Amino acid sequence: MNVAALAPLAVVLPVLGAALTFLLIRHTRAQRSVSIALLSLTLLLECLLLASVWDGGTAAVTIGGWLPPWGIVMVVDQFSSLMLVVSSAVSLAVLVYATGQGMADGDSDAPVSIFHPTYLILVAGVSNAFLSGDLFNLYVGFEILLTASYVLMTLGGTGPRIRAGVTYVVVSVVSSVLFLIAIAMVYGATGTVNMADLALKLGELDQGTRTLLHVMLLVAFGIKAAVFPLSFWLPDSYPTAPAPVTAVFAGLLTKVGVYAMVRTETLLFPGDSLNTPLMVAALLTMVVGILGALAQSDIKRLLSFTLVSHIGYMVFGLAMSSAAGLGAAVFYVAHHITIQTSLFLVTGLIERRGGSSSVDRLGGLAKLSPLLALLFFIPAMNLAGIPPFSGFLGKAGLIQAGIALGTPLAYVLVAGGVLTSLLTLLAVARVWNRAFWRKPSDAEHPDPVLLAVSGGAGGAVAGSGAASSTGDTGQPHTVVLPRTMVGSTLGLVALGVALTIFAGPLFTLAGQAAQDMLDRTDYVQAVLGTDTFVPRITTAGGGK
Repeated sequence: MNVAALAPLAVVLPVLGAALTFLLIRHTRAQRSVSIALLSLTLLLECLLLASVWDGGTAAVTIGGWLPPWGIVMVVDQFSSLMLVVSSAVSLAVLVYATGQGMADGDSDAPVSIFHPTYLILVAGVSNAFLSGDLFNLYVGFEILLTASYVLMTLGGTGPRIRAGVTYVVVSVVSSVLFLIAIAMVYGATGTVNMADLALKLGELDQGTRTLLHVMLLVAFGIKAAVFPLSFWLPDSYPTAPAPVTAVFAGLLTKVGVYAMVRTETLLFPGDSLNTPLMVAALLTMVVGILGALAQSDIKRLLSFTLVSHIGYMVFGLAMSSAAGLGAAVFYVAHHITIQTSLFLVTGLIERRGGSSSVDRLGGLAKLSPLLALLFFIPAMNLAGIPPFSGFLGKAGLIQAGIALGTPLAYVLVAGGVLTSLLTLLAVARVWNRAFWRKPSDAEHPDPVLLAVSGGAGGAVAGSGAASSTGDTGQPHTVVLPRTMVGSTLGLVALGVALTIFAGPLFTLAGQAAQDMLDRTDYVQAVLGTDTFVPRITTAGGGK
């Protein structure tokens, strides 16, 4: 049996789950069980897809019997299947976390009737985008996930969430309109939106038309990926949402934009015509993002700026147009999805335990909850690129590729990447020192809860991870984090560590995926037929 033929189920299963959970509105436990079970089944299917293409090869699935370039086609290769597995693993961990939070809070932040169906629709949109073999279906995938994200971002209906949601909706609509206009222009110029077909026909256009279409697509995807200067919306939008929503947004949504940029640069517009602007954008994204992070006192806003900053590493790897650079970028995307999501989930635990995500109000968390301190420390060091974590390995791969490229701008990007990594370490170290290491009484605006604990009221439970808060009587009482929330966070942190342990095979997979994307032959022939001639493209980077 051809496993790749099951690829549409990666979209169908979450949609089916959304329908079932919507029907189970009045049956809370059944709704949660269905959403977790179907997302687990989706992850298992995607692991089989990844295994089927692990050693190379690309498979295409036509929907409804309509042959390309007229029908909808889904394409499974190493890059798309890797993104599917990582995204669904992260989505499952966040879903379990949200379920635990909902049970503990009575679903005040994530109403069961709304959250589960909407969340599964978001997963379906992400999967559809990763598998899409034509531009219009990619647009549909974006719209599915964005529509779901509008609902998730405004859960609870608070003022800050509504304001942030309005900004997010406006920016998303602008990027979607630009994308739709670009699709119309591409179709008008070539008569097709099938990406394999476009890989052949776009090369026949005059240079001016190709450049215009190229820039239009990059701008649309750059907004979604939060590439500077198109990243202004993200730090004000993400931190206001509930912790699990912020985590899944940070991990996945910008990476769908990065994925689309990779397909644009490797499949549709191969070559190095826009490498210089992309490198400049990558440098500014890294540096401006991390400088913004250093100015923050709220952990969620700080992590939002680091999210923007580290998108620059991925764009750097893409802009080199070499197998080494793109392979390192593919590895770094998988790493960053996992680590960034982990840190946002940990921040949700910090906020729940310490009463705030502002480091001006926090202190003594390492003594209060050693496990929470460990859960923050490991992904924080990974994000900063401390050896031997996967963050260090991914950055080392990008630096080696930049040095191998040998251009003056590449050396500037290498220096910028090193500087950004050091400043990331400074940013997370400041959070560690202030929130975990110092005494609560040393905080600029100490939280009464933490002061009560440090004063001895919570001493009996400090080692077990329980915190204290004050009830109506004014006396501190114990607050224990739900095991489901802690367990799912621990599992995601463990996945980040696993990326380090299995970095060798993953780097090999990423390198082969990069080589296949730069060559384009497997992709085009899988969609259009093995007798299709694919012209070879040579770039200054020597990657094709």
